[in-house]
Amino acid sequence: MSYLRKDIAEMAGYVPGFQPQEEGWIKLNTNENPYPPSPQVVAAIREELEGDGAALRQYPDAASRRLRQVAAELYGFDPSWVIAANGSDELLNNLIRACAAEGEEIGYVHPSYSYYATLAAIQGARVRTFGLTEDFRIADFPQRYDGRLFFLTSPNAPLGFAFANDYIEELASRCTGLLVVDEAYVDFADANALELVRRHENLVVTRTLSKSYALAGMRLGLAVARPEIVAALDNIRDHYHLDRLALAAGEAALRDQNWLRATVGRIRTTRERVAAELRRLGYTVIDSHTNFLFASPPDGDGRRVFEALFARRILVRHFSDPLLAHGLRISIGTDAEMNVVLAALAEIG
Repeated sequence: MSYLRKDIAEMAGYVPGFQPQEEGWIKLNTNENPYPPSPQVVAAIREELEGDGAALRQYPDAASRRLRQVAAELYGFDPSWVIAANGSDELLNNLIRACAAEGEEIGYVHPSYSYYATLAAIQGARVRTFGLTEDFRIADFPQRYDGRLFFLTSPNAPLGFAFANDYIEELASRCTGLLVVDEAYVDFADANALELVRRHENLVVTRTLSKSYALAGMRLGLAVARPEIVAALDNIRDHYHLDRLALAAGEAALRDQNWLRATVGRIRTTRERVAAELRRLGYTVIDSHTNFLFASPPDGDGRRVFEALFARRILVRHFSDPLLAHGLRISIGTDAEMNVVLAALAEIG
């Protein structure tokens, strides 16, 4: 259509994992938490809806002040270093909008979160990707990277490994633009990069409450960065971008760290058990710091196993990208769900 920008008309949008519309599936393809959020979250939402729900007629706090305060206390920063968002995707989008003009470059590791490319295309920014070495370092990363932003997904999706903090610091020192550490899965890992934000003015850490906090349906994200970066993101975000229920849910979730630790502990224990069982079946499994495993069957035919699982109404993620097609990304579900998956894989061979 002539009404549209040519690049927008021709671009391919991001394709999320398949969402079945009927019951009866074991759904392990979108890295959702298999357990419910904290009961405090449910209580906070009910309180917000107290009586006839009249509070919903009023706009939410446009600045998300209470949520940002709770996050700042949890992370050990002043609130001026923290921003909340409609999922971490809003943060990634606004970082590109704030830093990369049309034609300017952003970079990221391939494979990692493919949505970076979609967001760059919308902005009209150029994309440069870097591969990985066998020991999971960035191949051919220049001594001085002059792109406006570099996105580092750590722990990595879809592979599951994490970059060490000393390596992240090295990359920050080699980037002239922002280094954005996308920590969507970091609560399932042993370390995080938050403290590095204090030492490197060009480093931003983004988080999501979708995975570890079991709030994928609420769309909540957070970022920690220098106050001047947070202020710029505040200037360009949508006003009232988080609704009243999401704000209440996010605040309650962050306050209940005992629930988070218990849930994450269960998932990590299941993850290690399943990884060991997959290896016993002959699969190659990358050591994971996330709530999923990237595993390759003995014959290297990920599509074959995906289709066999699909026929059994078990959903996992298979990628057509030649770098990933040999394997499957399997979200960690409940122990009962994973037992069904392991039995199916043993049968499929």
